[in-house]
This record gives sequence, C-alpha cells and structure tokens, in this order.
Amino acid sequence: MIEIKNLSKEFQTADGTVEALKNVNLTIRDGDIYGIIGMSGAGKSTLVRCINMLERPTEGQVLIDGQDIGALSTAELRKVRREITMIFQGFNLLMQRTCLKNICFPLELAGVNKADAKKRAMELLEVVGLPDKANAYPAQLSGGQQQRIAIARALATDPKVLLCDEATSALDPKTTHSILELIRDINQRLGISVIIITHQMSVVEEICSRVAILDEGHVVEEGLVSEIFSSPKSRAAKRLVFPEGAEEILLETKGERRIRVVFGGAVASREPLIARMAMEEHIAASILGASTRSIGDKAYGNMLLGINGDDDTVRRAMNYLRSIPDVLVEEVTDNV
Repeated sequence: MIEIKNLSKEFQTADGTVEALKNVNLTIRDGDIYGIIGMSGAGKSTLVRCINMLERPTEGQVLIDGQDIGALSTAELRKVRREITMIFQGFNLLMQRTCLKNICFPLELAGVNKADAKKRAMELLEVVGLPDKANAYPAQLSGGQQQRIAIARALATDPKVLLCDEATSALDPKTTHSILELIRDINQRLGISVIIITHQMSVVEEICSRVAILDEGHVVEEGLVSEIFSSPKSRAAKRLVFPEGAEEILLETKGERRIRVVFGGAVASREPLIARMAMEEHIAASILGASTRSIGDKAYGNMLLGINGDDDTVRRAMNYLRSIPDVLVEEVTDNV
C-alpha cells in the first residue's frame, strides 16, 4: 500500500517560491489501478516523481507498506526503486541498444548475470506481445511498440508498483486502447499496483478504479471513478468531466437559465427525458451540450440544458428531472 501524507513540494525560481504540491494526502491500495488527473501545471508529474523520490518533498511522507522511503539511505532507496518502476510519454529507450538489451539494462544494473537477464527479457517480450522484436532497434518500431518495450523494461525487476507518467499522451486512440489493455492485463496477471498520471479523461474512464483530481497542487476530489464522474463536486472536476466547449456555451447563452443533468445506468441514459418533460410538463428545453461515456459496466451521460422561463418554470423542470432514478440535477451559474 502507498500512503502519501501531508506532502508538499516547493521549487525556488528567479521569481520566487513556486508551490507545486500543497498538503497532498492519498492512499493507494495494493492491486489498484489508480488515476491522478488534472490540467497542465496541476502538479501531476511532480507528485509521481515524489512517490519514487526522484523529487524530494519539501514536507510530508511517502510510505510504501508502512516504510517511510524518504528516510532511507541512498543504497536502501536504490533497492526500493527496483520495486517502483516508471514509464514515460517519450518512452526513454536507449536508441543504440536493441529491444532485448533495453529490457536487460535494469537487470544489468541490478547485477543479474547475462544468461538470466536474457531469459527474463525474452519472457517479457512475450508478455508485451513482441517476441519477434528482440533484435530490432527502437527507431524501427512504432510508438505503440516502443511503449510496449518500455513496459517490458519496467517489469524486468519484478516491481510492486508501475508509475505511468502520461504514458499514452503521444499515441493515437487505437494504440492508446491497446496499451491500456496491456496495462490492465499486467495488473490482473501479476498483481502490480498501477498509478496512471494523465490529463486525458478517456484514459481514467477506461482503466482506473479510483481517481484523484489535482488542481494547482491540491487534491480537490478523490474517490471511485464512477462516483466522481457521475457527480463531480469541484470546479476542476466539472471542467474535466462535462462536455467540451461547455464554458463557451455558458458565455453564449446568458439569456437562458442553465441546468446540468447527469445520468447514470442503462435505463436512465436511454430515457427520452427532455421530450417527456416537454409533453408532460409543457416545459421546452434546448440542449446546449451533451456527452455520454462508459465507466465499468455502466453508461453515464450529461447534458447542459437551456430553459427560458421564470423561477417556477425552472423549479418544475428540476423537480421533474430529479424524480427520475439515477439522475442528478443542478442549476449552472457563471461561477460553476
């Protein structure tokens, strides 16, 4: 289990002190696929580098199975890092080495003999689905294949935790899906805990069980993916979850009252709610934005509605929508 307690990180710059992380508290259970998401500059990459002590926190602790790794000696920390490996957006492969030798590299550093290292590397090439690329060089591979080799290298030392820092950001959607499927398979087959650092909502939706949302160095929301995505509370979460362009829509529709409807589950997401409301309550609503997504085995969606009417009309509309199971309703103001 990974416990992050009261963690803060400051950087000194020419313009003064920058607070990258502010009193972060998280618990990541063994075997989880845990997402950390936020906009650029939120502190995601700094946090993941603090987890393996590539960056030393200014304050706070990182505990791995109860052990404060910030208190370890350099030699002790080196051993722990073999159990907390990392993959990156840019793959970070050694271009002058073959794929096989890239995977062998961390084993060489750990003092494993060449025969055993080669055997382990060949096994991992099978795991990542590239057994025929042992003698290929990274420049001869596609981006997705390079990331598979990077994953194999990260698995070489039998880690307990795999850190993924924007690992799919440079890949197309189809390749991203295949890499996420591989990570899920590794998580289930080997029992490795996975921490996904990303700004992509689709990545968290597809693979993560729990998620923390970072905003300006703070954890503003944390919990099950399905719960946060169906009913986000913070402004940062709403920016990430709700339809693209929603903020622009808010600015363009100042003459209307705006209602956000979030629905989950197969029944609610297939109900013609707006048409029913128009027929039964005689309330017309325009759909300003809408999106749907699958999280786990449930379908979720949200709509931004515009309603012209007085307070009573808006109240009746909201009460009608709230009467439907699995539907959450809120009025949207310019501050949300």
